[in-house]
Amino acid sequence: MDRSGYIVVVGSSNTDMVVCSDRIPKPGETVTGGSFLVAQGGKGANQAVAAARLDIPVKFVAKVGNDVFGDQAVEHYRKENINTDWIFRDPNAATGVALILVDKQGENLISVASGANHHLTPADIDRAATHIASASLLIMQLEIPLETVMAAAKIAADAGVPVLLDPAPAPDASLPAELLKNVTFIKPNEHEAQRLTGITVTDTASAKQAAEVLRHQGVRNVVITLGSAGAFFSGELGEGFVPAYSVEAKDTTAAGDSFSGAFGAALAHGAAIADALRFAARAASVSVTRLGAQPSLPKLAEMAQFADIASLLCD
Repeated sequence: MDRSGYIVVVGSSNTDMVVCSDRIPKPGETVTGGSFLVAQGGKGANQAVAAARLDIPVKFVAKVGNDVFGDQAVEHYRKENINTDWIFRDPNAATGVALILVDKQGENLISVASGANHHLTPADIDRAATHIASASLLIMQLEIPLETVMAAAKIAADAGVPVLLDPAPAPDASLPAELLKNVTFIKPNEHEAQRLTGITVTDTASAKQAAEVLRHQGVRNVVITLGSAGAFFSGELGEGFVPAYSVEAKDTTAAGDSFSGAFGAALAHGAAIADALRFAARAASVSVTRLGAQPSLPKLAEMAQFADIASLLCD
């Protein structure tokens, strides 16, 4: 799969404001005594950082506001060795912001003001088309306009570049066939798979049913993550199940993004799908033991250290 040696991520960039407390408030309730942190986030940015920390060159196509949060985001991505030439600035929209509440079990509640993310257009994608067409892999999510996702997927598919789509947040119906025919790998979690297919996913049997629906819609390979149970995959590259690792979770905010970034990095390095999924499961397991979205994403050396311990804990 390695063509150019770099991944392109097209997606969202947010500033995350996180409050950690004993429990998440009920509607109308105030819970005090929590801690607060600010970190870079957004599913696109999270996945770009996740891949970059695993020693794969990354080019990030996104849009932020012409504000202090945008300045901080671009500087942060440069420090992560991510190419920021295609992060556009919007003079009329603010950088996206996410307000995140996390309880002591690591569960979270998130509200997002998308801001400039919703102004990333197909015209912006056209400006980065040469780089997309020369990549080893294109990774995308659904926190930017769907027409922008479709434009990038077509450029990649026409150039023979594999496309990994993390369909989050998932719509309440199936995605357009015009998009799905250009997707090489789709990676929903069990809830997203249910929204896309109408099938309630609770185990590998129901995951297989949902995967069959997505494949019938045109996707070549389907990966459905099942939280702490693991991940099921089915498609042109085979079928199987990869278990998760047992860890004590502190914050699950970026677990899915860590999984997607690591999966993409492994694929770009030429790994077989089962090996890439095991690598992704390991990365996600490391990420949930830490607070924050991007602060939780592991580096390659940390993955190696985790393997020695987690091999004893694998379900």
